[in-house]
Amino acid sequence: MITLTKHHGLGNDFLVCDISQVGSDAPWAELAVQWCDRRLGVGADGLLLLNITGTDELTMVLHNADGSRAEMSGNGIRCLAQAAYIAQARTGNVDYAVSTDAGLRAVSVRPVDSVTVQASVSMGAVAALDQPTGWSTIGTDPVRPVMHLSLGNPHTVVGVDDVAAVDLLAIGSKIPQVNLEIVEAGPEVNAITMRVHERGAGITQACGTGACASAWAAAQWALVTPYDGEVIVHMDGGDATVRLNEPEQGHVTLVGPAVFVAQIHVHQ
Repeated sequence: MITLTKHHGLGNDFLVCDISQVGSDAPWAELAVQWCDRRLGVGADGLLLLNITGTDELTMVLHNADGSRAEMSGNGIRCLAQAAYIAQARTGNVDYAVSTDAGLRAVSVRPVDSVTVQASVSMGAVAALDQPTGWSTIGTDPVRPVMHLSLGNPHTVVGVDDVAAVDLLAIGSKIPQVNLEIVEAGPEVNAITMRVHERGAGITQACGTGACASAWAAAQWALVTPYDGEVIVHMDGGDATVRLNEPEQGHVTLVGPAVFVAQIHVHQ
């Protein structure tokens, strides 16, 4: 019997497993598919493997709901940090250093109430990527703004007039190897509205790395006017804040909640 905890970041939900219960050589990809199934399992967008290596040092491995391994998740890392915070019975503000497949990330956790924390994540540098294989089959208007970006994982951001009018599932299914974000300006001058089709999970309520990529792209396109360097990103699951050029030029910081949902016992 294995104990998992379930958390969500703006509706992007994850199961967290402390691997000290099982060991690192378990069939994690298969277990992710089993446990994340929304009808036959617990249900989640992904499985996070937590290893507490020191008082304030963690490692994170993420398997998407389809079993594939992802380098990074902005919502997931906040959920992982909350799981560690609960497991360690921490109080007050805590700063974690989290090793991920995308590199080291600094996560600051601040308790809000008995089930919610607010966390800021230093997400690293935003880098340009080549367009993904199959992009030419999408058939977007050549004057429509598009950026292919990396935040440790691949993103394609497309500016649109109305995110609700786009068949996101159909388009995202054509380039399943990347995270696809569609964004429109506003409604506030310092905000954008975003929908996302995530690699390995499909359409989700929110995406932290996607919010960062989208805020970055929207600022480059002048779709948004940051307030004190911050952009609000409205997603189906709620709002996140992206701080541009923090802690240094070319880097971004993501701020948003993580919510504890339940503790669950499952069979391996």
